[in-house]
Amino acid sequence: MRARFLGKDPESQEGHSPTLFATDRTDRITYFAQGWKVTDPQALADIGPVPDHETLIEIPEDVIKMYALRYLEQEGER
Repeated sequence: MRARFLGKDPESQEGHSPTLFATDRTDRITYFAQGWKVTDPQALADIGPVPDHETLIEIPEDVIKMYALRYLEQEGER
């Protein structure tokens, strides 16, 4: 599986940016998100158990907007 860079958080320091990638899977559309690992005890308590093979990451809204822009481009709305 390959990953294509979509963008990174413009507010973050170089090398520490939450980043969004698109994959080239053919069976479904998926993304890789690089972000800050969630360690806040209250947030983890609010969310509840997370399976051992998963993790929670926090990403800025600007990074999510990159997904929305890609979606609109694919739909021909941009």
